[in-house]
Parts: sequence; structure tokens; C-alpha cells
Amino acid sequence: MGGLTAIGFDADDTLWQNERFFRLTHDRFAALLADYAAPDHLMARLTAAERRNLGHYGFGIKGFTLSMIETAIEVTEARVPAAVIADLVAAGREMLEHPIELLPGARETVEALSGRYRVLLITKGDLLDQERKLAQSGLGDLFDGVEIVSHKTAESYAEIFARHGEGADRAMMVGNSLRSDVVPMLEAGGWGVHVPHELTWEFEAAEEPTDAPRYLRLARLAELPDALDRLAG
Repeated sequence: MGGLTAIGFDADDTLWQNERFFRLTHDRFAALLADYAAPDHLMARLTAAERRNLGHYGFGIKGFTLSMIETAIEVTEARVPAAVIADLVAAGREMLEHPIELLPGARETVEALSGRYRVLLITKGDLLDQERKLAQSGLGDLFDGVEIVSHKTAESYAEIFARHGEGADRAMMVGNSLRSDVVPMLEAGGWGVHVPHELTWEFEAAEEPTDAPRYLRLARLAELPDALDRLAG
């Protein structure tokens, strides 16, 4: 463990709630279109639209809202009332305006490690929305750097930790997503720490890399400082 100089933290569902608000909007979407399709069918069509549109819109609430509108048009064969479209737009706007809710131990953990390591926030999604969340979180002053990227890959981690630290092999990434936060960081030669969230977007699922020597799984974010001390010892 000796030589670790930088730690990156994911934002959504690692430091603050995010997926919960998507699930609530899913329910609202299903209620608005209940006369046209069953909930399971709607969710399957919405998931397909999101997957199809990731390359166009990227990750985030704006792309999700456009995918809801697209799905509404499809399942109603272009007969969706304008009032329903307006409600979907309003739902997206409400998500963008929702207050930040820090997850347990988020502030304490970042505070405990700030100063001991170079601490970074590394998140993906819409630039303005992520900047808003960070500003509202009150955590901004604790980070030595903030990176908002389109995709999290081994290459992007290597580049980020080369600029903000001494390379990925002397860095750690902490997050709730195996696909985005852990696996590519391990591929870059660093430490990947998985802190599962009770709700995780299905696109972020991946096989747990239990055999990787630099993989850790923690039940709670607050366990990270002690885990670092044990590894260092």
C-alpha cells in the first residue's frame, strides 16, 4: 500500500443520492402513460431508448428526459398528448433542481482523507448538473481537483491521475459502480474500491473482480479511512 498519493471519488450514489430520483421519475413516467402500455413494457422500452441514446446524449438527466419523450412518442404511435410531454419535461426539470442529499459518511470520509492524499472528484454526466451538485454539496473545498468526463475508462483514469498525482499505479478510485469506477481503474493499474449503493443503474453492472489484488469492497464509505490504515500497515 505504500506509495498511494491520490484518491478519486465518484459523485452520484457514492457521495450523494442520485438513482433514487431516477426511480421516482420512472414511476411518474409509468403513471403518465398507464393508458398506453403496462409498466414493465414501458420500462423495457425506456431502457432500450437510453441505451440507444447514450452515444448521442451521454449520461445525465437531460438525456434521460429526451429518452422518456422519445419512448412516449413510440409507445403511443405519435399520439401522446402534449400535456404528457409537458409533464415529462417538468419531471426532468425537477430532477435538475432537486436538493443534494449527502450519503452517510460522505463528508467525514472526504475530510479525513483530505490533506493525507491528493483527493479528487471524478464524475461523469452533464457538466452543468454535476457542477450544481458539487456546489450544493458543500464538499467543493475539500477536493484538490474536479474532473467531469464523458466516460470513465482506463485511459481517462491514467490521464487524470498523471495530471493530478503520480500516476494511476499510485492512486485509488472509490465508487458504487463496478463498470465505471472499479474495473477501468484496475485496468489502469490502480486500486479500485467498490462501495455498493442500494440502487444501481443496470448499465453500471459488471462482474465483481474478486481475484484482482488491488480490488476492495466496503459496505460503507465511512470504512475507507480505516481500510487505508490497515493496508498501509
